[in-house]
Amino acid sequence: MKTFKKYTALVLFLIGITVLSISSCNRVEEEKQAKNIILLIGDGMGVSQLYAGLTANHGQLNITGMKHIGFQKTYSYDDYTTDSAASGTAIATGEKTRNGMIGMSPDSVKVKSILEISEDEGKSTGLISTSSITHATPASFIAHQVSRGMYEAIAADFLSTDIELVIGGGKNNFTEREDGRNLLEDFEKKGYSVYDNLEEALTCDNDKMIAFTAGGHNPRYSEGRGDMLPEATGKALEMLGDDPQGFFLMVEGSQIDWGGHANDIDYIIEETLDFDRAVGKALEFAEKNGETLVVVTADHECGGLTLKDGSFESGMVTPGFSTGGHTGIMVPVFAYGPGADEFMGVYENTDIIKKMMKAYGL
Repeated sequence: MKTFKKYTALVLFLIGITVLSISSCNRVEEEKQAKNIILLIGDGMGVSQLYAGLTANHGQLNITGMKHIGFQKTYSYDDYTTDSAASGTAIATGEKTRNGMIGMSPDSVKVKSILEISEDEGKSTGLISTSSITHATPASFIAHQVSRGMYEAIAADFLSTDIELVIGGGKNNFTEREDGRNLLEDFEKKGYSVYDNLEEALTCDNDKMIAFTAGGHNPRYSEGRGDMLPEATGKALEMLGDDPQGFFLMVEGSQIDWGGHANDIDYIIEETLDFDRAVGKALEFAEKNGETLVVVTADHECGGLTLKDGSFESGMVTPGFSTGGHTGIMVPVFAYGPGADEFMGVYENTDIIKKMMKAYGL
């Protein structure tokens, strides 16, 4: 009996040591800080859009391989159904604001974004969008204006930062302006390489670059844009990844939203799959790097999409739509890397920046 008690005590002791060791390892992993953050926003991408893309791609998406998953509530300060300006501002700054406002509180006070905070911390920063770079979502990370429609004022706000990389449409807001200014001359004076197409931008060896892929918005994937988004994402990671202080990069797949507004399931699927390829670039970098948090989410859902039928074998999807506008439903948040466990659960869209800041150790 004494021998049995002795072995029992020894086993319990060893189990205790093992549990403590595992717990300690988990704490180390949880406490590990992110040097870099890649935030990818699928504009208008709800669960149905993701599942439509998953079905059309025969059950394969990079996004769905991310294990830490939560949901964010999207309502704005003044409306149950948000627009992209208010939701972009909430994600970027942690401040609920009125629909249509960019980077400002409801009483028109400028609020710093995660991009600007990252710059303050000495990190490199970048923005990529398949829309105009002055459109609501990307603008929320760099501009401060009372109206999302103030495109020329938003363009001028880019000069108030030290952002290293900008890729997207919207060149006309910088060059064909009512005030007669050509802002690209100002960028060149600040040491930027300026490009009119992505092909030339991909060869850039400068540490500051602004590349325009269209005068206004880019065309849809199947009508000439092609692989602009994943290629631009790869170039951004090549450039920003060299900064020993780290970086923040926001990548927007803008036109999932436009497919929702058009109630066009083919448009939605092709844009979701294009966005997923950009996510794949981010995850590949993060897996090799080990110090990078990747967050994938949406600003809101668009179209009220439901899937009435489908087939993983054929990739066929039969859709139904309840609206040509946005809806007020929660949207998913996926995370990978240091701090990813913080993104599980249900929370406000304003909590996303808080979780990113915690991952930075701020």
